[in-house]
Amino acid sequence: MRIRFWGTRGSVPTPGRHTARYGGNTPCIEVRLDDNKLIILDAGTGIRALGEALMPDGRLETYILITHPHWDHIQGFPFFRPVYREGNRITIVGGESDRVSLYKMVADQMNKIYFPIQWDELKADIQFRRVGEEEFGVFGATVNTIFVNHPSFALGYRIRTGKKSIVYISDNEPFDRSNETMKRNIEPWIVERYMNTGADPNQRIYDFVRGTDVLIHDATYTPEEYADHTTWGHSHFLFTLKVATEGEVKKLVLFHHDPAHNDEKVDEILRLCRDEIKKQKLHLECVAAAEEMEIIL
Repeated sequence: MRIRFWGTRGSVPTPGRHTARYGGNTPCIEVRLDDNKLIILDAGTGIRALGEALMPDGRLETYILITHPHWDHIQGFPFFRPVYREGNRITIVGGESDRVSLYKMVADQMNKIYFPIQWDELKADIQFRRVGEEEFGVFGATVNTIFVNHPSFALGYRIRTGKKSIVYISDNEPFDRSNETMKRNIEPWIVERYMNTGADPNQRIYDFVRGTDVLIHDATYTPEEYADHTTWGHSHFLFTLKVATEGEVKKLVLFHHDPAHNDEKVDEILRLCRDEIKKQKLHLECVAAAEEMEIIL
């Protein structure tokens, strides 16, 4: 597998010289399987540049795995040029609530009030596949899903082909049984699953990532910042490191950089995380996600 990052920022795009090294686009990752089949993780603003890169390739068939429908994870879709080319086949995979379908979550942003081009003007063959916590196949790869701790809901994805696997958990917060506000902020059936997990409710996440080659995980905050942002649905880097450690992963990628963090702040978080790895004598590689960075398995 080959992994390429097109968007690494959380919440809102942050272009400019202060974010040039790690990037200002919101989440989008290109995953190429060994036969070059394409899986796309999220459709944040990074998907626009990915689409431009794909246009010379002719006919395209791909799956876009959406973690959740917050704007930073879908807002690039209307600017993804392959959707305007006839003959392309695109399957959008994701969860949905009882109130809003996956189709509406993605398509409503192209309502004429918000966008000049309407959904029925798209020329590609676009299909939708609703998923919950399950296992399914994509191009011969095996995909597993898990609901993580994020307002209203969000999915994590594990992609496995042969003996190699990656896990993508873009938005996730440590689950604290004592935090009543957090529980009210998430679909109740997701809360129930965590509440019914053993001594540490986050064991669900540890088990999901276990043994993966690459873990891409939300590391939005420092621990000090997290104290002022509980229930917002994001992790501090020490919890992210705990997930990687408990799950015995091989490589950790810090992801979903806070829009308030410039490149120097991301450098600092990466340094602190690596210092903690050294202090704990862990056998774990750690990097911070950056646009155009590639990982080959």
